[in-house]
Parts: sequence; structure tokens; C-alpha cells
Amino acid sequence: MTLPRITLVLLALVAASLLVRALGDTSGLLVASSVLMFACCASSAVHVLGARAALRFVLIAVVLGWTAEQLGSTYGWFFGSYTYTEVLGPRIGKVPFVIALMWFALSYIGYVIANLIVWQTPSDGATALGQTLAQSLLAAMVVTAYDLGADPYMVFKLKAWIMTETDGGWFGETLQGFAGWMFVSFVIVFLFRLTLRRQPPVARVPVAPRDIAVPLAIYGGSLLFQALLGVPVETRAIAVFAMGIPLLAALCGWSRWRQPGVRLAGEA
Repeated sequence: MTLPRITLVLLALVAASLLVRALGDTSGLLVASSVLMFACCASSAVHVLGARAALRFVLIAVVLGWTAEQLGSTYGWFFGSYTYTEVLGPRIGKVPFVIALMWFALSYIGYVIANLIVWQTPSDGATALGQTLAQSLLAAMVVTAYDLGADPYMVFKLKAWIMTETDGGWFGETLQGFAGWMFVSFVIVFLFRLTLRRQPPVARVPVAPRDIAVPLAIYGGSLLFQALLGVPVETRAIAVFAMGIPLLAALCGWSRWRQPGVRLAGEA
């Protein structure tokens, strides 16, 4: 069974309004938008992957994402040495809790986009090891493309975290950070895909196009924001190509998937 599509979104809207009031305008809006983004992606994942697989994806991404960030902010692993400020709201350890939620949302978006690019389907189910590795790497590249513009904005404009090394080769960010994003998002998607290989194929109800439109719309909205309001200004042109190319390819795959006779991988 799948949850009503509106359930998680309504709960997120209620939580979002409370967070805005509790944390103030800037932090409240950032936290609220992150919670809403998580809820929308979780709702989409339930319908695309099934409730159990979606829950596994959430747990893998949230636990690994938080662990990597905790190690990073404590010891400088993966992303370079940095310290979170109060901008992103309440923390678990040294990491704002919304960061862990974002690791799921972005990893799920990368998973869907990678599948649409290659196979014209949002989920390819259980696959051979070679395909699992390749698709996980592609998903990680899609996630990191988002980070090319998002990280400088968070550092320069919002001051959501402070980098120890202020000139790290990418508008104040360290190049190591992008290697860390690639690695952590790759591990998240790869481990999730491995869980699909351990379960027998099951028949599922048809997936509505709007469920697939959710991750594409979030990625596209992020692209539009970075292209129009990115800071430093050089990141605006970068976002158009870094995020625009995989998004356009995924939209073509989505259009192909919607045509009659094209089935979701694993459907009866």
C-alpha cells in the first residue's frame, strides 16, 4: 500500500509554519523549505519505489549523510574543515538536522534523474553490479552538480557554515568538498540499490507522472534559483550547464516513459 500523496506534504506544511515562527524569518524559511523538500521527495519515493524501499532509502541517506557531516565538521573528513553556524537551525551533534534530510532528498533526486537519463524510467529495480555502480556514479554526479552553485551561495550569502580554508579553489569552497559530495552520495545510492537486489520483483500499481515530476521540479527550481540569484555571480552560468544538461536529458526520458506501452522496471 502507498500513503495518500498529500499526507506527508500537509504534515510538512504544518511543521514548516511552526518552524518559521520559532526560528525567525531567515532560519525558519530555510529549515521549513528543507523539511518540505524532504516530505515531497519522500512522498514521491513511496509511490515510485514502494513504502518499504522508500523507507530504506530514507534511513540509509539520513544516517550516512549525518555521519559524514558529523565527521566532516568534527575532523575535517570528506568535505574539508568547516563549522556550521546557527543559520540552518537546530543541530544533532554538530550538524543541523535539516542537512541529514537534504541528503535523502538530493540522493533520491539524483537516483531518479540518472534512471530517466539512461533507461527512460524513474526506477530500474534490481540490476547487475556493473549497472548498479554506473548508475550510482551518475546519480552522485547529478547531486554534485547541484552543489557547484549551492555551496558558494550558502557560504557567501547565507553564511550557513564557515570554512577553515577560505580560498579552497572554488569560490571559497574547497575542491575536496566536491569529492566528498561525490563519494557520500555515491555510497548512499549504491547501498540503496544493493538492497533492491536482495528482494524479489513485486508487482506495483502504475506510477502517476506527477510522482516523477516532483524530483524533476525540485531540481529545476534549484537550477532556476541558482541561475537567477546565485552568489558569486559566476555560479549563475555554471548552474545552467551543470544542472541544465542532466535535467533536460531526464525530461526527455520522462517524456519517453509517459508514452503508451512503456512500463516501470519491475512492474507486472
